[in-house]
Amino acid sequence: MNTLHKAVVVLALILVPGMLMAGKHGTDAKMDIVDTAVSAGSFNTLVAAVKAADLVDTLKGTGPFTVFAPTDEAFAKLPAGTLDDLLKPENKERLRAILTYHVVPGKVIAADAAKLTEAKTVNGQSFKIRNEGGAVLVDAARVVKADIVTSNGVIHVIDQVILPN
Repeated sequence: MNTLHKAVVVLALILVPGMLMAGKHGTDAKMDIVDTAVSAGSFNTLVAAVKAADLVDTLKGTGPFTVFAPTDEAFAKLPAGTLDDLLKPENKERLRAILTYHVVPGKVIAADAAKLTEAKTVNGQSFKIRNEGGAVLVDAARVVKADIVTSNGVIHVIDQVILPN
């Protein structure tokens, strides 16, 4: 196998998976934020919390919204019992406040978010945005995957649950 052939094979292995994902989450996205989160399989806790907080209809609405979405692993980092407590009906407003702190009105792609120092959330409070070592951080959470485009906005995956003041 000559050097050019090897280079083409390596490029194909790098680019094809990305192109397939772009087709799934590109600008012609058919699924909304909630359906995209459900189909991803790594946001089961977030989806359960959105349901418990009665935010499904809102996040399925026209938007656009930008959601900084904690993964199931991010929720698992919360202190023991915290999530169970938040999911109780009597804590619905507190849960809504936390979840809406993860949502910014409008469609903010990563390139634009990286230029900001803060963003005002649907919750009414703002969180800090900074670049650190080539990574974008939202409060203390690291954006681990950006620009999952949906029919009503965009999702940026974060590695921690961020909490309002």
